[in-house]
Amino acid sequence: MRIWDLDPGFLNDKSLLGEHRELHGLFSIHVNGKKGYARHPETMRWAHALSGLSLRHELLVSEMQLRGFNHKSPLETDRLTRETAGKDAVWPEIFIDSPGGQFALLQDKYRDKSPGRIPLPGTTAELWASHKYSVMARDTERYRTIGPRVAKKELSFSELSRSLVDILRLPPPPGRLINALEHMWGYVSDMSSLCRRDLGPEALLDEIRSQARTGEKDYLLRSTALGELGFWVRALKNKFIV
Repeated sequence: MRIWDLDPGFLNDKSLLGEHRELHGLFSIHVNGKKGYARHPETMRWAHALSGLSLRHELLVSEMQLRGFNHKSPLETDRLTRETAGKDAVWPEIFIDSPGGQFALLQDKYRDKSPGRIPLPGTTAELWASHKYSVMARDTERYRTIGPRVAKKELSFSELSRSLVDILRLPPPPGRLINALEHMWGYVSDMSSLCRRDLGPEALLDEIRSQARTGEKDYLLRSTALGELGFWVRALKNKFIV
């Protein structure tokens, strides 16, 4: 049983669908008192973090939908997502393996196998490049400071991977979310026949995704934001975040 702490974009299709299935099982153990795997370390670390587990489910779903998978199995209740989308959810205080260690596990696991949507990073520069817009959507100051520190090699891979997991667990403020989408739009705006003024956040992200695929914009296609912001623009539309 494994619930990864890394962005779902790094998981290949098999791992993505497998985590979604196991998350449902783990959630049921806690909500319905199921006994199977109740003492498993992965189960136990989420015991007091069901709001975070609920949001992890939504992020998995967003990545699944980006890849063209149909999702027809919502959690038994979406109450936790509604209650916590607009504020910090509760996440586990411990990791079974550190975020940096999880990247190493996936490197070994995917040897000679299909990769995820986002290639596994081998350097801090590659790690930062895949997360830039997700960080921009949450904290512009950290966005401005992390890049130069990466360039100067002041952050280790382990340190950066842990920081990025923590940052991506935060809900993006609406203004910063829109700002990140605007920056992403800049890579594909000249390819689109649509007018930016006519696009709300959800439609804007949909068009960014579409044009990124058409134009084979690897910089966007390999971005965590392309997947995980899908949930947050829907949360904004439904006024779960304000």
